[in-house]
Amino acid sequence: SCLATIPTDVKAEATFIAKEDGVIAGISLAEMIFNQVDPSLKVEWFEADGNYVHKGLQFGKVYGCAQSIIVAERVVLNFMQRMSGIATMTKAMADAARPACILETRKTAPGLRLVDKWAVLIGGGKNHRLGLFDMVMIKDNHISVAGGITNAMTSVDQFLEKENLAIPVEVETRTLEEVRDLLKYTDENKTSLTRIMLDNMVVPLPNGDLDVSMLKDAVQLINGRFETERHLEM
Repeated sequence: SCLATIPTDVKAEATFIAKEDGVIAGISLAEMIFNQVDPSLKVEWFEADGNYVHKGLQFGKVYGCAQSIIVAERVVLNFMQRMSGIATMTKAMADAARPACILETRKTAPGLRLVDKWAVLIGGGKNHRLGLFDMVMIKDNHISVAGGITNAMTSVDQFLEKENLAIPVEVETRTLEEVRDLLKYTDENKTSLTRIMLDNMVVPLPNGDLDVSMLKDAVQLINGRFETERHLEM
């Protein structure tokens, strides 16, 4: 459409205007896209990634070949709208959770994992693992098949030592008994354990409140010896 309807000698200026209050994210990526489409485009930003902007604010503009601007426009907007939405929600959760840290998961849209994780960082969150390669994560299925949390942790430590791998290890625990068993194992063995996930330890009550007593008990048992993580499905 652009090639057919817009002469190559037509110049134009496009502006970026915030439609809602929120955190701007994707400016650096937008620069890459404009440069890939047409290096002669002149892009100017009045805000930076991570800045909070209000509805109606003009935060950037691009000038140059109209055909190139329109070719790049939708790709830029698709990324910036997605990243800004993620960054805005992350900031809200990160501000509410302090001093705890907000982490994301690997459950991202195909092909967009790095972009989504970048947006989380811009919004004030932290990245969990980028893939299966940079952390061992012992989940409930592994524990069940291994015959218990002690067996699973033993096997992982032996595997890492055999393969000479120095990577972090996280273990999912679902009960206080599993927490105790895991801590007993770490008292008696050299281990690579880095973080303990406390899963399903917040119980919703009929009146809408949350029972966090099990979570508190687990944190007290661990007593700062390892990082702790509370898993939240959204």
